[in-house]
Amino acid sequence: MMNWAKSQRTALTMLTFLGDPNSELTKALDLELTDPGPVNVLGPGRCKRFAMHVVNGEIKAVNVSEGPGDPAGDKDPSVSLADGIMATMK
Repeated sequence: MMNWAKSQRTALTMLTFLGDPNSELTKALDLELTDPGPVNVLGPGRCKRFAMHVVNGEIKAVNVSEGPGDPAGDKDPSVSLADGIMATMK
């Protein structure tokens, strides 16, 4: 996660990159990707594409990129991109 954060130049920003190697948070948030299409390609225990706005430990917004025929959010990931989550913060 540190290398990913470094490559995205997130030092000294409000962004925090977190890992979830056992999918504990993913399952607790009900964000596990279970559609057989992506699971057959990516394997089980993967997280849906999402962005979350958290303030002092309180979840203010969760945007999940998924839609009919697009369970992994590949066709339109816009709600989980920076502009998408920033729009919920206004």
